[in-house]
Amino acid sequence: MSYYRAAEQRGHASFGWLDSHHSFSFDNYYDSEHMGVSVLRVINDDTVAEGAGFDTHGHRDMEIISYVLEGSIAHVDSMGHRRTVSAGEVQRMSAGSGVSHSEFNASATERLRFLQIWLRPNVKGIKPEYEQAHIPQSKALTLLVSSDGRDGSLMVHQDASIYRLRLQHNEGAPLLVSKGRVGYLHVVSGSAELDDSLLSAGDGFGVYQVRRFEVLAKSDNFEALWFDLPPEEK
Repeated sequence: MSYYRAAEQRGHASFGWLDSHHSFSFDNYYDSEHMGVSVLRVINDDTVAEGAGFDTHGHRDMEIISYVLEGSIAHVDSMGHRRTVSAGEVQRMSAGSGVSHSEFNASATERLRFLQIWLRPNVKGIKPEYEQAHIPQSKALTLLVSSDGRDGSLMVHQDASIYRLRLQHNEGAPLLVSKGRVGYLHVVSGSAELDDSLLSAGDGFGVYQVRRFEVLAKSDNFEALWFDLPPEEK
């Protein structure tokens, strides 16, 4: 069984300072057919105008990952962190028992674009945590987030891993969904062939069964995120 959602089918919100595309139901956008895949609850592709951002607000019991594509985030939180998260960096915040934070475009002249990703945790009520890192691309499929922080990745409280896939034109990479796992591919930029279909930026593809397949880049600078997730919750 597989799941596919084209970029143009995503939810969309525009507020002047913010242009956001929602892969799954979020905030005022609701679609019962698209509530997430396994523990992956949110992928928002957010573009934030110069100097604008999200005022202080709270979260509980969610693993929140931000992957910056362009510009920089100015981050402030109730744990005492005041950080700048720049393009190419990954940020992880475990909201746990409760945390408040603000996220603003750090630049007054350039736009900010980042992916906001939420994973449901496998433990609740923990002390909130924060970390960020620049993780160089070591091979086509490079680990960014994991349950144990291996290979320099950020650690989340969930049996899940997130990899960054980067390929040049006509390069391919195999992806494997193991027994009892769920896979999800989110295309960040460029295009690639998968199962004789062409995937482009913003498209999402999920797999719920044991399977090995290959992604073949059809453009230069193809980039995607590959999620290795636990079984669907009953």
